[in-house]
Order: sequence, then structure tokens, then C-alpha cells
Amino acid sequence: MSVVIFAGPTISASEARTVLDAEYLPPAAEGDVYRAARRRPQVIGIIDGYFERLPSVWHKEILWAMSHGIHVFGSASIGALRAAELDAFGMEGVGSIFEAYRDGALEDDDEVAVIHATAEFAFRPASDAMVDIRCTITKAVEAGILRATTGAEIESVAKSLFYPDRNYQLIARRALELGLPQPELAAFVEWLPVGRASQKHADALAMLRLIRERIADGLEAKHVDYAFENSAMWEQAWRLAGDRRRDGTTVLLEAVLDELRLEGDAFVHAQQAAILRTLAINQSYVQGLADTAAASQMQSLWQRPDIPDSAARDEWMRSNNLDDVQLAGLLDDEARVRWITSLAEFEATGYYLDHLRVSGEYPKLVERAELKRTTLAEIGLEDPTLADAGLEPEELLKWYFEDQLGRSTPTGLREHMRALGFESFESFQRSLLREYCFVRAQRITVGRGG
Repeated sequence: MSVVIFAGPTISASEARTVLDAEYLPPAAEGDVYRAARRRPQVIGIIDGYFERLPSVWHKEILWAMSHGIHVFGSASIGALRAAELDAFGMEGVGSIFEAYRDGALEDDDEVAVIHATAEFAFRPASDAMVDIRCTITKAVEAGILRATTGAEIESVAKSLFYPDRNYQLIARRALELGLPQPELAAFVEWLPVGRASQKHADALAMLRLIRERIADGLEAKHVDYAFENSAMWEQAWRLAGDRRRDGTTVLLEAVLDELRLEGDAFVHAQQAAILRTLAINQSYVQGLADTAAASQMQSLWQRPDIPDSAARDEWMRSNNLDDVQLAGLLDDEARVRWITSLAEFEATGYYLDHLRVSGEYPKLVERAELKRTTLAEIGLEDPTLADAGLEPEELLKWYFEDQLGRSTPTGLREHMRALGFESFESFQRSLLREYCFVRAQRITVGRGG
């Protein structure tokens, strides 16, 4: 039995493991459930996930997982939201929060949203969820700490705040400013350390216990009543999800593309090749192509001089994060690419990774993207500014184009920038600043080592 659980601020992995033996991953973002499902666990449980800073979990990746026989449970936070929305399709919700969303008693996403620290600090929450505030106020009223009318007014104050600002200290201060009884507020604040409650935490535990019980009773593959449609939109979406390494970490598409963009013309060449892949694959589905002669592509691939034997084949697949199923899909796509000669820039982005694998550039870009990420994190410059680099904008451009690329700064800079796939000058400058700080850090490290 393999179980994957996405959790973070609601319940720690260490506490959750005392209830259910599973693989615990950080809060789920767009594509994470799909990536986990590709490894074919029998159960996926979603507790926490991202709402704003990263794109949220797709509904369709959950539907895809269930259509492949995987049981998907949800509770407490975004898991409860998605379970309520997909209840009719077979996603299993657990707990009072799920029930409230399913029955329409709750509607707003901000009821379960909180801000929290990074994985380094165990996703520690820095605000209180509205559902937990409601639960705590109800408990305080039942305990006689608050009158029902005062509790309702405090609840209204909390709901009026933006979710990252919701904490009991600020809520009590705002309530006092609005004229709520000071003695009751003081008693409430004094009671909180022993009296506060978390419905999210209780629901998360309930889901873990239910999964444990279901496994103990024997769990067959999930059966669904719908036929999953492999639409063009889904085709694009799963390709944009990135890859998961064998150690469980994620290779983000955007991180690899950022490395490719900094190589200038290499990005343009990859973009053109990815456009051809897009048009070929989409058109092949429209025309119902079945036989792609992928076997001949396999033979052609293994005849490459850089893949001379079985050991080299295994290493090639490992460095490109491919299993046998994914390799078959890649070869099928490679055969379809031969059909197309025209461009389709808009849809091309999701095919860059496959092109990079075929061209042999993928491992280098992934390795450099990860080295840059860890290096900048170690020196506290994940998002450096011009002040951090000690440069003016013109000096940064001169460094990049003249010193790094050996050419003059383009006269049509914004057109050049857009041709490389940057959405704005700010994103272009941000990428250059990260590159400058990374290169400088590398040179300092080499100098010290010498």
C-alpha cells in the first residue's frame, strides 16, 4: 500500500506519521497531484495546498488520478474545498469543513486560507483560519467566556480582515476599537492559550484515521463512473506540470526555461522546435492517428553514438527523469513531430522539456537551475535587487550582453526580450540579476578554493 499526503500548516508530517504511515509532501500546488499520481500510489490525501503564491491544484488532475484507480481524499483546507467540488465524481471528503462546503454553509476560499512559513520552518502558520476562529468562538461561548452576541460581533470583525491579517491579537484590538466590552475581550484573550480550537487540525486527523481504517479493511483500486477526456487543454496542462526526480523533488518547468532563456539564441531554437511538437501532436489527435511507428523512433534513439549500450541507456533515462512509460510517450510524440513544419507559438511552452531531452540539453539546464537556486538561497539572494548587485540598469545590461554573450546590447531591447519569452522588462531584469549574483558567487567560491 502506497499513500501520499499533502500537508503543511494544518498538521506537521511528524505528527501525521504517528497516525498514518505515508509519504508526506509539502502543500499541493498546480500539477503536484498529477506528478504524485504518475507514480501510481493507491491513495492520495490532500490537506493543505496553495491558493495565491502558487497556482492551485487543478480539478482535472484529481479526476485523472481517480480515473487511474487512485483513491483521492480531501479534508481541512484546500482538500476540503476540492472534495466538495468533486464529491459527485468520487473524491472522498472528510470532516466538518468539507461538509460545510458541500452543503453550501461555507462558500469562500478564505475560510480555510492562512499564510505560513517555508518548509525550512515546517510550514508554521502565521495567521489563523476563519473556520478555526469560528470554532474557537463557539467554544468560548459554550464555556461562558463570551456572550453569544459578543462572539458574533468578534466573528464579524475577523471576517472583515484580509486572511493574512487574521490573528487573535489583531482581532481583539479591532474589536476593542469598535466598542466591544473590554472585560469580555480580556477574558477571551486570557482564555485562548488553553481554549483555542482548530477544526482544520481535527478534520485532518479524521482523514488520516479514515485512510488508515480503509487500508486495514483492504482497499481495491478506485472505480469511477466517468470517462476521462484527454482534451487539448489537459494535454497542455500536464506538460506544464514539470517533472519529479527519483528523489521526490520537483523539476519546475519555469526554472529550466529561465536557464534556457539566458542562453539567448538557444531559447529561440528550442521554441521553434517546441512549436513543431505542439502542432504535430495536436493535429495527430484531431485526425485520430493511432500508428506512429514509435518503435522505429526507439531504434533510432538507441543508435545515437552517445547511447552505445544498455548502461548508457539507463543513465540517459535517469538523467532525463524518464521511466519506460514516459519514454514510450516521448517516442510517440517524436514520431508525430515529423508531420509539422509551421509554427504555433502560443501553445509551445509545454513541449520545451521534451525537446530538451531529445536535444541532450535537459540534464545540463536542470543541474544549473538547481545549483543557482541553492547558491542564491545560501547567500540570501533568492530575489536580488539592483542595490544587492551594486549595479545600475545599464551596467547590468552591459554585463550580460557584452561580457557574457560577447555582443552589443540590442537596439530593440524589448522586442529581443519578448522573443526570449520574458513577459515584461521587470522579469527580464530579475532573471539577469539572479544570473549576475550567481556568477559572482561562483567566482568568489572558486577564488577562495584556489
